[in-house]
Amino acid sequence: MASAHAKTTRPGEIVRTLVMGIWLPAIFLAGLLGAFLPAFHHPTPHHIKIAVAAPPAATAQLQQRLDTAVPGGFTLRSVDSAAEARSAVLNNDAVAAFAPAPHHAQLYGAKADGVALETMVRQVFTSAAQSAGATLDFHELVPTRPGDTLGTSPFYLLMACTLPAYFLVVTMQRAVGFGRRAHVATLVGGGAVAALACYLTGAYGMDAIPRHPLSLVYLFLLTQSVSLTSYGLVSFLGPLFPGASVTLFIMLSVPSSGGTVPVDLLPGFFRFLHPVLPMGNAADALRNVDYLGERQLGRPTAVLCAWVALGAALIVLGYVKHLRRLVREARAGVTEYVSVPPAEDPSVELPEPVALPPHQHHFGEQPPMLTGRVGGPAGEPLPGVTITVTDPHGRQLVHTRTDRHGEYAATGFHDGFAVVVAGAPGREPVATRLLLSTETPPVNQDFVLMPHRPAVPGHASSH
Repeated sequence: MASAHAKTTRPGEIVRTLVMGIWLPAIFLAGLLGAFLPAFHHPTPHHIKIAVAAPPAATAQLQQRLDTAVPGGFTLRSVDSAAEARSAVLNNDAVAAFAPAPHHAQLYGAKADGVALETMVRQVFTSAAQSAGATLDFHELVPTRPGDTLGTSPFYLLMACTLPAYFLVVTMQRAVGFGRRAHVATLVGGGAVAALACYLTGAYGMDAIPRHPLSLVYLFLLTQSVSLTSYGLVSFLGPLFPGASVTLFIMLSVPSSGGTVPVDLLPGFFRFLHPVLPMGNAADALRNVDYLGERQLGRPTAVLCAWVALGAALIVLGYVKHLRRLVREARAGVTEYVSVPPAEDPSVELPEPVALPPHQHHFGEQPPMLTGRVGGPAGEPLPGVTITVTDPHGRQLVHTRTDRHGEYAATGFHDGFAVVVAGAPGREPVATRLLLSTETPPVNQDFVLMPHRPAVPGHASSH
């Protein structure tokens, strides 16, 4: 038999619960189907730059034949000699160089631009040479590093920087006893550790990226672009920030990065995103450091620094917004207080405000936000006193008792005002209103409980 006190769940509440539970998986589904699949399912060349060691007229004829075979796939540029064509590849002004000849045409490529891209260029120009009655000799000008035979190892190192940077922001939302400065310091320190681990693994463990300090710098800038921007979004999007971060730094960044499918083979939308999002710029920076002698680093450096600056600006604006809210609450009193839970990834269960042992704080545990001592009028400690913390609307947050020293501690509160009540049998209860914040040191609130005053006969009110 159902309890008479059982609550009936309304359809609107069911819908809201379902929406809050499935919105992030829905973003992953939409991203995989709407971004990864279109980007990767059919790589097609788009205006791939080729230097041709031939007169302009012959180059124009070859361009016409290629446009017929692969419309819009290649953009040919006539140069004076095969040496100049090779220099264009080495200077990253062209993806490949072609020197036509009656019997043995020459093709010069750069595997460092991407194995898939080089393979497609070889196939197309092999067919073009054969149609002209010649064979094609291929020469590799810019091979990949020994530990990067497929040209994709840097992509996985970039992923190893991006995902921990995002998840560190998510898990730091559990550290509600940490202030904003502690959060930011942890994000910077965690990013430095992740970048160093990726650098040592990729450069010394695998020989997949150059052993150059700039490689470490760009890996670190990528972690900060992701973590600081994600953390900055928390103040403005609240529990919805994971959706924005996942969309920006995973669903759009991965397919547009050029790490698995070269940029020249991606659809136009992802080619547009490549120079804008941080992962693509970090990929270009690593490649330029490795294969171009540190040339062409201006744009990747500027974009990555811009993302870091955006994250810092969002954090500062969020702090200003937080201060203004506290000022409004202080001026309006308790009636305007609305408890706002910290942002979270829906897969992570965040802690509620909890009581702590006053003298047993271990490494890794949340530090106390509220401490105090309860004593009698003579200063004697009062053990077993009930401490109740409520929000200004009376909703109970923490219920605990003082220890044998008359002390108590609690943490896990969200920034704002709270009411603390101390009471014990035979004692007059005492209550006070406090501002609790992760941005300030723990609040210490002591209480003195006076004995109940005996009722005086004859003073009872008569009606």
